[in-house]
Amino acid sequence: MSDHASEPATTVGHPPSAAPPAPPIPPADPSPVLVPASRHIPKATLVALDITPPSGGQALLKHSFAHQLALRTGEVEATGLPAGATLARLLTGYEEGSAEPPGPAPFADVPVDELVAFGLAVAQLRREASGGRDGDAHADRAVVAVQNLVFNTRSSRLSMLNLERLEMAPAGIQRGELIATIPLAPLEETAVTHKEWSVTSREFTSIVTDSLESYSETGVTDNTELSQSTASQQQHSNQFNITGTVSGGIPVINGSASSGFTAQDSSSTSASESRKHASGLTQKASSRAKQEHKVTISTLTVTGTEETTTRTVKNPSQTQAVRIDYFSLLRTWRVRLYRYGLRAAYDIVVPEPSAAIRKDYVELAALRAALGPFVFNLPHDDITDDVRPADQAPGFPPNRKHYRYLGDLYGVQVPDPPEATKELFPNDNVPAGGGWHFYPMRFRIEDGYAVSAVTAEFHLGMLADNPRMHYGVEGSGFEKDSGDPLHDAVVLSDPPYNAFKGRTGEQNVLIFLHDVGPAWVGLKVTTARTPELFSRWQSQVWNMLHDAAQTRYLAEQQDIANRISALEDRLAGVDTLTLRREENDEIMKCVLRHLLGTEYEFMTPGAVDALRAAGVDTAHGAGFAPGVLKPPDGAWARLRRHEDLVRFVNQAVEWENVVTFLYSYFWDAPDSWDFIRHIRHPDPTRQAFLRAGGARIVLTIRKGWEDAWVRFCEGGFKDADIPADHPYLTVAQEIAAYDDRYYPGIPPANPGRGTVRIEDTVSTECSTAIGPNPANPSLPVTVPVTSSRGFTVGAPVVIDSTRHRDLQETCTVVAVPDPGRLTVDRLLHRHDGTVTPVPVVQPGEKGELIAEWNEYTPSSGTDIQLNTNLPQMS
Repeated sequence: MSDHASEPATTVGHPPSAAPPAPPIPPADPSPVLVPASRHIPKATLVALDITPPSGGQALLKHSFAHQLALRTGEVEATGLPAGATLARLLTGYEEGSAEPPGPAPFADVPVDELVAFGLAVAQLRREASGGRDGDAHADRAVVAVQNLVFNTRSSRLSMLNLERLEMAPAGIQRGELIATIPLAPLEETAVTHKEWSVTSREFTSIVTDSLESYSETGVTDNTELSQSTASQQQHSNQFNITGTVSGGIPVINGSASSGFTAQDSSSTSASESRKHASGLTQKASSRAKQEHKVTISTLTVTGTEETTTRTVKNPSQTQAVRIDYFSLLRTWRVRLYRYGLRAAYDIVVPEPSAAIRKDYVELAALRAALGPFVFNLPHDDITDDVRPADQAPGFPPNRKHYRYLGDLYGVQVPDPPEATKELFPNDNVPAGGGWHFYPMRFRIEDGYAVSAVTAEFHLGMLADNPRMHYGVEGSGFEKDSGDPLHDAVVLSDPPYNAFKGRTGEQNVLIFLHDVGPAWVGLKVTTARTPELFSRWQSQVWNMLHDAAQTRYLAEQQDIANRISALEDRLAGVDTLTLRREENDEIMKCVLRHLLGTEYEFMTPGAVDALRAAGVDTAHGAGFAPGVLKPPDGAWARLRRHEDLVRFVNQAVEWENVVTFLYSYFWDAPDSWDFIRHIRHPDPTRQAFLRAGGARIVLTIRKGWEDAWVRFCEGGFKDADIPADHPYLTVAQEIAAYDDRYYPGIPPANPGRGTVRIEDTVSTECSTAIGPNPANPSLPVTVPVTSSRGFTVGAPVVIDSTRHRDLQETCTVVAVPDPGRLTVDRLLHRHDGTVTPVPVVQPGEKGELIAEWNEYTPSSGTDIQLNTNLPQMS
């Protein structure tokens, strides 16, 4: 190597002594911002426009009102409208059975007051038809339609949605508050146990990160993440918002005061309210993160044992006391609020947005109502062997014994009742002979029976040498003489004897005879079942019926419990992305119902008939599978009837940015409030959606579609002939022009993030009067500015503020001569900055920066210092 290698280099063209001094090295940024680690949260500020609704137009709202009435045949005429009147002819087309209702366009010229009067007349007509009864569903439907029309036509439908973005980036670590101090005397030794933990609790809603491809996963993050806490804090605020829960494509949204169409720059009211809302949101989120982070430090004097988690600290000085101070370390976040676009918005209010989804909860409520303790209300006395007429035993053959009907009803074979009566016939042949003879008749009465009648029968022959016979029954009072052979039967249980009646068990009836020839003596004993025996049979049957009914009931209860469990799993076991998509689908359906009428046919009856005629399984939506459906051309035409209309609605509305305000109870019948209040779902957003009685839907109109959308809503179709001075059309066009002028180069809503660096807005001011180049207006102009730092050659800049929208213009930077001047390609207007400085803004891809502040959250680290100067501590 050369010996000159170590010599200092000289600047070519200048002697070493004349070399210019090296520029000073700027000091390192004490708190560098980790821009690549920044978090972004979409945000928006909704500004309601105070515009007097036009007297004409609003065709879609009126068309929807006519559908909601669900007119029956003859109701238009019954309300008293003249048959030849334009309104009568128009509304007759909406009566039940009409071939084809008119479209929305004819309603553009119909006054709202006439439709309101007609709707109230229809409601009164229906109440009179129902006898003045309150709660008639058909009359209530007319009242709701009138309320809907009034609400949606008496206030402005247009509003402005400022698209914004919260950007949070880590901006360093700094010492926080003093958390512990340990004083040590000279030569003192102590053990310090440092214990730190984070209390993790389940927040108001699960923080969920969803991908639009095919999966949903729960985000597991550090509790100190300000962006996650901010999103959770916003969801928590939504749940406790007394006016309504906000949901939709933009997770963080706030409203601004109603006003006319005014400037929306960084000094406007909407920007001020947005700054306050965003700042308060992040402050609350930061406080929550601080509360969740706990740090404790305890001291322990060593007494011969030492724990592995203990650090031994000793003061080596023999004369000086020391103090060890522990400080928390805080993570600093730089929070910026950008405004990057403006959209025209169209407001509508719809009732019960979750009506279709609630059907599952209606089924769940019915199943839960079927659960309960087993109750068997059959009285014992109702179990009889009577023959019940057919009208008392529906579903069974007539003249069926009731106990058999009960057995069939409960699905069990029951025993027949004990016989009502039974007969015994004890008898014996008596040998001939003179003198006295005694013959006992022994028999046993069956258990549960008692003697009801006893008949004694005698067949006696005479002795040749004795013409007189004597016979009787001992104990009965029956005794008789006879001089001829006889056949005698006597009822001993009847008067005057009244013998043996009611006897039970073992019996011994003694027959006595005197001087009789050959003889036969018999008894006929009739027994009747006792009430106790019949009661035992009733109890036996009741027990069998009870057990059968209980077994069936328990099986049914288990089946109901299984169905409840399956239904609950089906309702709760859905990933968050699917829940949001279902809600968005329901919101879209509500919008279509509102714009196109509640009777809007998502598929016309002719198309359904074509599907069924082709043998398609319409119940499971398999009609358009390849090779299944081959309808004729006419049927295909019916299938595609609304294709252009649906395409327009989907293209004109930024559905990814639609915002929904959910209102509890509103429009729900009071009878349903108790049911709605008890709807539960583990996802709070879905629960709020299910409980909503009404919803305000803010449709964000896609950039470039403002004119077509107003013509569609006001005139009934996209190219409707709307006057150029129509207030809604004028404001929509002004919003579109403002967005083009004040946000040049801004990407659409929710821009994708890639490898390209996202630039910030650069702004400065000009305090002099500037204007077009006097030599040639198309030549460049040099503009004196406060600072030209950050401006880029070739980038567009906006001259002047929105307070002077007629003068505001966009031009291009062609040179940056020095730190105090900019050269632009041309100026078309004169701008006087001598009174109020003229802003000069170079918009970045992030949009306009309207607020910046810092937030602090605890980190997991601590800092230690010896003998801190306490008066200098914060």
